[in-house]
Amino acid sequence: MILRPGCGCFPGAVDLSMGLFSMYPVRKGACVADHFNKEALTTISDKRVFAIVLVPFGLGYFLSYLFRTVNVVIAPDLAADLRLTAADLGLLTSIYFVLFAVFQTPLGVILDRYGPRRVQIILLLIAALGSVLFALSHSMLVLTIARSLIGLGVSGCLMAALKANAQWFPAARLPFVNACTMTFGTFGALTATIPVESLAGLYGWRMIFVVLAVFTVALALITAFIIPDHQARQNEGDRDSYNISDQFRDLGAIYCDRFFWQIAVVTMLHGGVFLSYQALWMGPWLADVAGYTQIQVANAMLFFNIGMFAGVIGIGVLADRLQNVGFGLITVVRAGVGASLFIQIMIAAEFTSLAVFLCAGFGFFGSSTLLVYALLGQSFPKHMVGKVNTAQNMLIFIGAFVLQWGIGVIIDFWPSPGDGRYDPAGHQVALIIVIVLEILAFIWLLMPVRDRLTSESMKE
Repeated sequence: MILRPGCGCFPGAVDLSMGLFSMYPVRKGACVADHFNKEALTTISDKRVFAIVLVPFGLGYFLSYLFRTVNVVIAPDLAADLRLTAADLGLLTSIYFVLFAVFQTPLGVILDRYGPRRVQIILLLIAALGSVLFALSHSMLVLTIARSLIGLGVSGCLMAALKANAQWFPAARLPFVNACTMTFGTFGALTATIPVESLAGLYGWRMIFVVLAVFTVALALITAFIIPDHQARQNEGDRDSYNISDQFRDLGAIYCDRFFWQIAVVTMLHGGVFLSYQALWMGPWLADVAGYTQIQVANAMLFFNIGMFAGVIGIGVLADRLQNVGFGLITVVRAGVGASLFIQIMIAAEFTSLAVFLCAGFGFFGSSTLLVYALLGQSFPKHMVGKVNTAQNMLIFIGAFVLQWGIGVIIDFWPSPGDGRYDPAGHQVALIIVIVLEILAFIWLLMPVRDRLTSESMKE
């Protein structure tokens, strides 16, 4: 393949002036990877789009979820090697969410302005740097910096994928297409169970992050040279005239919208609790309350993530079908959150004999709030999809940071028995507190909502 700026005279050339290193919006007539010219980009078959767009972006979400949940299995090793308290471990794991959340607002703007492909490439390289630093770290400070870089680097993986889905697929298909993307995340979570535990047992937890760094760089190269840039249709308007002030005016309209907040609050709390337990605290609960060994924890978390996999696919397909017979996505979200709360109450009540089934159930029904991205994508204009999804995502990860750290602080009120374990009473109190918060948000979700935006400021 020949690389040449300003190309367009022959197939197989890549225009670097509009490609990897450019931070200017896509213009009509720009040349992209291989033979994907302006005409081809609007006529690529659905199967080809799935292969060259959805799959590579899906692999990014796989990587993001693997980074997010890898600590749940290696937590005892980290705690023992670095002598971490529950609060320390919660802070180290949740700092990922801080950078992730902080970057969501500018991420939405640059995704809508510059497109998901270019943004993804740069961020993946940052994640690779963080992974290498994590593998080489020997202090809490350096580990925290490394974890922060990882969080920043993968902060755009899901949002870039959802933005690309909104660009390349019809709005009516977003529940199914987004569910396909979410499936890659569940595979990342599955990989963070027995495979990670086995690799850590053979080579130590540091080697895990070396492997992740190599995979991340490889994915950045795939994103650069396989995924085409999307060319806006003429009826979508000239985005070059859509300046930064317009972008932030849209953000203001989103944050002033009651419908957005009615969805966002329950998603922030429920999603935050789900991520907190999937990424960290479910493992210690299984060890401290259910009395599981490390390999049993890995097996139980495998069922947790299998449940999530089944939920992402099953609930996504169900929502797609129910829309065809007149049921809105909000109905499915309500049912899923209600069932998830029931499972969490059983976990708080310490039904330890059903621990594996509760893990699977929490994974299945906890995934229901992932539908809100399709719901928001259908409810807001296309040029705002990146911003509204990242606005929601920011709140989820703020919730995840506060809750994951806060759960650790609550657990630390009870003296630790040592060996990286914590008092079961602390786990129970922490669960009860977060469940009460979720129930309050769930009550608001049950109140009537409108299906579409009507504000003049929201119209295309």
